[in-house]
Amino acid sequence: MKVSVAIITHDAAGPLERCLASLAFADEIVVLDQGSTDDTAAVCARFGAALHQTEFVGFGPTKQRAADLCRNRWVLNVDTDEEVSPELAAAVTGLPAEPAAPAYAVNRLSRFLGRWIRHCGWHPEYVVRLFDRERARFDDAPVHESVVFAGTAERLPGLLRHYTYETMEQYVAKLNQYTTLAAADLHGRGRRGSPLQAVVRAEATFWRMWLLRRGFLDGWSGVVLCRASSFYVLTKYVKLWRLGRRS
Repeated sequence: MKVSVAIITHDAAGPLERCLASLAFADEIVVLDQGSTDDTAAVCARFGAALHQTEFVGFGPTKQRAADLCRNRWVLNVDTDEEVSPELAAAVTGLPAEPAAPAYAVNRLSRFLGRWIRHCGWHPEYVVRLFDRERARFDDAPVHESVVFAGTAERLPGLLRHYTYETMEQYVAKLNQYTTLAAADLHGRGRRGSPLQAVVRAEATFWRMWLLRRGFLDGWSGVVLCRASSFYVLTKYVKLWRLGRRS
C-alpha cells in the first residue's frame, strides 16, 4: 500500500525536522505551510518533502487541503510536533494493498514539561490518522478536528510520539489561539456561556484529570497539566460568555 504523509505547519522548522526524520517509510510527504519565515523550506528540501503554501482556515479545513494535495489514496496525517515510532512505521508499511477498513487509529503518547504523560486521560489516546481519501476526510472543525468516515477504524501497534509542550510559554501561546477558536466555534453553533459555568467546568476538569484519571501518578508535571487544562477550560468558556455579551 502506497502512503502519503500530510503535514500542516507554520514557523516550526526544528520540530518539523524531527518529524520528517521519522517518515522515511512514506512514499510521499506533503507539507502545507502557512507562510513560515524560518528554515521550513530548507528542512523540507533536505528530506524531499513537497512544500506548498496556503492560508490558515482552521485546523480541519487546512488539514483537508493538505490531504487533497497527496497523490496516494491512503494518507497519514502527522502534526509538526509528532514523531512516528519505528513500530508504527512498520505497522503502516505492513498493511495490505487494499485494506478493508476505511481508517486506522494510532496510539499517541504526549509529552508535557519534560515528561511523557501516561495518565491524566492523555494515554492511551487513540486518534484516527491513517485513512483512505475516497472513504474518509477531515471535518470542518476549526480546532480539535477529526477524521469522519462510515464504519469502524482499526488500531495499529506502535506510538505516535507527541512533543506537546516543553515549556509553559508554548502552552500559554497555544492556549490563547485554541481557546479563541473553540469559543468562536461554540458561539457559532448557538452555545452560550456564563462565569459560573466557566468556573464549574474548570474545577470539574481538574478533579477528573487529577483524581479520576490518576494524574497524580505523573508527578509534578501531571499536577501542572491538570491545573493548566482546568485554566484552558476556564478561558474557553469565559471567552464564550464574552462573545455572547457582544452579540
